[in-house]
Amino acid sequence: MKTALTIVMTLGLVALSGCHTNSPRGGGMTKDVGFKIAVPNRDTDVKQGEVRAVTVSLQRGESFKQDVKLQILAPEGISVDPTDILIKASASPDVQLRIAATKNTALGAYHVSVNAMPKTGEPTSTAFTVTVIAP
Repeated sequence: MKTALTIVMTLGLVALSGCHTNSPRGGGMTKDVGFKIAVPNRDTDVKQGEVRAVTVSLQRGESFKQDVKLQILAPEGISVDPTDILIKASASPDVQLRIAATKNTALGAYHVSVNAMPKTGEPTSTAFTVTVIAP
Protein backbone atom coordinates (compact mmCIF):
# COMPACT_ATOMS: atom_id res chain seq x y z
CA MET A 1 0.00 0.00 0.00
CA LYS A 2 2.81 2.41 0.88
CA THR A 3 4.52 1.64 -2.41
CA ALA A 4 1.35 2.34 -4.40
CA LEU A 5 0.83 5.62 -2.53
CA THR A 6 4.44 6.64 -3.17
CA ILE A 7 4.09 5.92 -6.89
CA VAL A 8 0.86 7.90 -7.15
CA MET A 9 2.36 10.89 -5.30
CA THR A 10 5.50 10.82 -7.45
CA LEU A 11 3.46 10.76 -10.67
CA GLY A 12 1.35 13.65 -9.38
CA LEU A 13 4.45 15.76 -8.67
CA VAL A 14 5.84 15.02 -12.12
CA ALA A 15 2.53 16.04 -13.72
CA LEU A 16 2.42 19.28 -11.74
CA SER A 17 5.98 20.19 -12.64
CA GLY A 18 5.05 20.66 -16.31
CA CYS A 19 7.49 20.37 -19.14
CA HIS A 20 9.32 23.70 -18.93
CA THR A 21 11.72 25.41 -16.57
CA ASN A 22 11.47 29.18 -16.20
CA SER A 23 14.31 31.67 -16.00
CA PRO A 24 14.50 34.35 -13.32
CA ARG A 25 12.38 37.43 -14.17
CA GLY A 26 13.82 39.90 -16.68
CA GLY A 27 12.59 43.32 -17.84
CA GLY A 28 10.89 45.15 -14.97
CA MET A 29 11.10 43.57 -11.57
CA THR A 30 7.36 43.29 -10.97
CA LYS A 31 5.31 40.48 -12.46
CA ASP A 32 3.29 42.74 -14.79
CA VAL A 33 6.23 44.51 -16.43
CA GLY A 34 8.61 41.58 -16.56
CA PHE A 35 9.12 38.38 -18.51
CA LYS A 36 10.59 34.91 -18.14
CA ILE A 37 12.02 32.42 -20.61
CA ALA A 38 10.70 28.85 -20.51
CA VAL A 39 12.92 26.00 -21.71
CA PRO A 40 12.49 22.20 -21.52
CA ASN A 41 12.98 20.97 -17.94
CA ARG A 42 13.85 17.43 -18.94
CA ASP A 43 16.92 16.37 -20.86
CA THR A 44 16.44 16.66 -24.60
CA ASP A 45 17.80 13.48 -26.15
CA VAL A 46 19.47 13.84 -29.55
CA LYS A 47 20.98 10.90 -31.40
CA GLN A 48 24.40 11.36 -32.98
CA GLY A 49 23.94 12.72 -36.51
CA GLU A 50 20.29 13.72 -36.00
CA VAL A 51 18.26 16.91 -35.49
CA ARG A 52 15.58 17.52 -32.86
CA ALA A 53 13.13 20.42 -32.45
CA VAL A 54 12.80 22.19 -29.10
CA THR A 55 10.42 25.00 -28.10
CA VAL A 56 11.59 28.02 -26.11
CA SER A 57 8.85 30.39 -24.92
CA LEU A 58 8.75 34.00 -23.79
CA GLN A 59 6.30 34.42 -20.91
CA ARG A 60 5.31 38.08 -20.77
CA GLY A 61 3.74 39.97 -17.87
CA GLU A 62 0.49 41.77 -18.73
CA SER A 63 2.20 45.15 -19.11
CA PHE A 64 5.43 43.96 -20.75
CA LYS A 65 5.23 45.22 -24.35
CA GLN A 66 8.85 45.07 -25.55
CA ASP A 67 10.83 43.17 -28.15
CA VAL A 68 13.22 40.64 -26.62
CA LYS A 69 16.42 39.38 -28.24
CA LEU A 70 17.37 35.77 -27.52
CA GLN A 71 20.92 34.52 -27.92
CA ILE A 72 21.43 30.77 -27.84
CA LEU A 73 24.88 29.42 -26.92
CA ALA A 74 25.80 25.76 -27.36
CA PRO A 75 29.05 23.89 -26.72
CA GLU A 76 31.20 22.40 -29.47
CA GLY A 77 29.60 19.33 -31.05
CA ILE A 78 26.07 20.67 -30.58
CA SER A 79 24.57 23.05 -33.14
CA VAL A 80 21.52 25.22 -32.63
CA ASP A 81 19.58 27.01 -35.35
CA PRO A 82 18.74 29.84 -35.05
CA THR A 83 21.21 31.27 -32.53
CA ASP A 84 20.00 34.88 -32.55
CA ILE A 85 16.26 35.57 -32.43
CA LEU A 86 14.25 38.75 -32.04
CA ILE A 87 10.82 38.11 -30.56
CA LYS A 88 8.73 41.14 -31.46
CA ALA A 89 6.26 42.48 -28.91
CA SER A 90 3.40 41.59 -31.27
CA ALA A 91 4.75 38.16 -32.32
CA SER A 92 4.10 34.66 -31.03
CA PRO A 93 6.05 34.00 -27.82
CA ASP A 94 7.11 30.50 -28.95
CA VAL A 95 10.33 29.85 -30.87
CA GLN A 96 11.31 26.54 -32.43
CA LEU A 97 15.00 25.65 -32.19
CA ARG A 98 16.66 22.89 -34.17
CA ILE A 99 19.23 21.07 -32.05
CA ALA A 100 21.72 18.79 -33.80
CA ALA A 101 24.64 16.61 -32.80
CA THR A 102 27.30 15.57 -35.28
CA LYS A 103 28.03 11.90 -35.88
CA ASN A 104 31.28 12.41 -33.95
CA THR A 105 29.85 14.25 -30.95
CA ALA A 106 30.80 12.41 -27.75
CA LEU A 107 27.92 10.80 -25.90
CA GLY A 108 26.84 12.67 -22.79
CA ALA A 109 25.11 15.77 -21.44
CA TYR A 110 25.65 19.28 -22.81
CA HIS A 111 24.26 22.58 -21.49
CA VAL A 112 22.65 25.01 -23.93
CA SER A 113 22.29 28.59 -22.62
CA VAL A 114 19.46 30.96 -23.52
CA ASN A 115 20.16 34.66 -22.86
CA ALA A 116 17.27 37.12 -23.15
CA MET A 117 17.76 40.88 -23.48
CA PRO A 118 14.82 43.30 -23.54
CA LYS A 119 15.15 46.73 -25.17
CA THR A 120 15.09 48.27 -21.68
CA GLY A 121 15.22 46.63 -18.27
CA GLU A 122 17.08 43.67 -16.88
CA PRO A 123 18.24 40.72 -19.01
CA THR A 124 17.74 37.15 -17.85
CA SER A 125 19.11 33.74 -18.78
CA THR A 126 18.50 30.07 -18.28
CA ALA A 127 19.79 26.78 -19.69
CA PHE A 128 18.60 23.34 -20.67
CA THR A 129 20.39 20.03 -21.10
CA VAL A 130 20.87 18.21 -24.37
CA THR A 131 21.90 14.57 -23.98
CA VAL A 132 23.66 13.01 -26.96
CA ILE A 133 22.80 9.32 -27.28
CA ALA A 134 23.92 6.58 -29.67
CA PRO A 135 21.94 6.17 -32.91
